[in-house]
Amino acid sequence: MAWRVSPASRRGQSASGPCGPGGLNASTGCVEAVTVSDPSLIPDSGSVPGQIVVRETACKAILNPTSLGDYSINCYTGCQHGCVYCYARFMQRFHPHAEPWGQFVDVKINAVEALKRQLRRTKPGEVFVSSACDAWQPLEAHYGLSRRCCQLLLEYGFRLHVLTKSALVLRDLDVLAGGDVTLGVTITTLQEPLRTLWELHAAPVAERWRVLEAGRRAGLETAVMFGPLLPVLSDGQESLNAMFQRAAAVGVQRVWVDALNPRPRVWPSVARLLAQRFPHLRETYRRILFHPATRSAYLADLRQRATQAAKQSGLGDRVVICF
Repeated sequence: MAWRVSPASRRGQSASGPCGPGGLNASTGCVEAVTVSDPSLIPDSGSVPGQIVVRETACKAILNPTSLGDYSINCYTGCQHGCVYCYARFMQRFHPHAEPWGQFVDVKINAVEALKRQLRRTKPGEVFVSSACDAWQPLEAHYGLSRRCCQLLLEYGFRLHVLTKSALVLRDLDVLAGGDVTLGVTITTLQEPLRTLWELHAAPVAERWRVLEAGRRAGLETAVMFGPLLPVLSDGQESLNAMFQRAAAVGVQRVWVDALNPRPRVWPSVARLLAQRFPHLRETYRRILFHPATRSAYLADLRQRATQAAKQSGLGDRVVICF
């Protein structure tokens, strides 16, 4: 792997401080910034083609409480997938970066060691992998942090709920198979041209279905998250029917359905894409997201469509509507 190291450090601190140029010191939390130049790890990246800023950071804890289960684990801050609608953009409020979302990743380089310390005193439960990044984004191929953390969690008797948009998770079937694991993928649309607009750097839709098929062959419980569904573009009855029929065909045990939500920092990104590609839909989206009466009516209609599609596919008893 080729790396070009750029001297950098904790924001606001000189690179010649206690870490030294491009260094990492676990006690001070200083970091190094590198520019990844291995093409296999770099998604095409919008305004800065071929570059993503990677900082190796030290964390005190890696296993955290979450409303998505008992715990969540995120070995990375930031995500190379850079999906237009990504809710994890809110992390920038707490961890500001000069780079746009999708063009930086902070690697919690001591994640495995931090987890080992926590596991000595943490009661086993369900762990969501991951809630603020994709645990199997391209850099995971090099660092392997998610793999090693999942292995540890299973050894200590935790249950894993994996949700990803990456086929890299198939690398780790040897770790996940035989464990108490639900392997899930997120699918927003079945149309590959739409996927490339909204999720440019994530795996193609066909690869995500193959993840579910491989998971079933490995004996894992499988799940799919249909969401966030895109108003007008992927939330119609015909689209939902096709999604649920495909899910039934691959034998998923769980289905979640979610709508596009007005989370912090999401609207500017969504509005930008709409202005570029779907200008006639911008006002429709704005009203669905921010006008209470419009949103309420939209969600009621979407819930009805999703319920109908689930029943028609025979998955009515496996569906959770998340709105």
